[in-house]
Amino acid sequence: MSAHAIAAVVYKPTDNIEALLAEAARALAARGVKLGGLLQHDIASVVDDPCAMELENLETGESIPLSQDLGSGSVSCRVDPDALARGSVAVRGALSRGAQLIIINKFGAQEAFGAGLRDEMGEAVLAGVPLLTAVGERFLDDWAQFTGGECSLLPPALDAILGWWSELQAGG
Repeated sequence: MSAHAIAAVVYKPTDNIEALLAEAARALAARGVKLGGLLQHDIASVVDDPCAMELENLETGESIPLSQDLGSGSVSCRVDPDALARGSVAVRGALSRGAQLIIINKFGAQEAFGAGLRDEMGEAVLAGVPLLTAVGERFLDDWAQFTGGECSLLPPALDAILGWWSELQAGG
């Protein structure tokens, strides 16, 4: 089976997917791969906010706060739309500056419903730049619909990600 230019690490809620993607990004960058895209990180140091998150721009290292403070008792989505807009600009900029691989932290609920960074994933594919993301098991049907099944599904393991990249570069 040949490697597709689109790959998704399929994960369960118990998998630490953020740490795995960060490790993969470091390993690929160490190999000289010019990365673009965004990784999500929890911000453990934020007092009174166990759900605080930020995006890391893989091209520049810039941190983009992802969580917005909606006040105590709010049950609304805390993802800051401005942060997603800044993330979009980061991904599109990396594509225009010759990124060899775009990594976007995940295809999740936002993307499944047509929002989030879904368009940027499509832009990477249309630009001919390989895309790596993560997809929770509950969104696999949405992912398959988005990709038309033309993707590589990877287990949550560093060697699987690096193997996919090596095979892709070898023309596999």
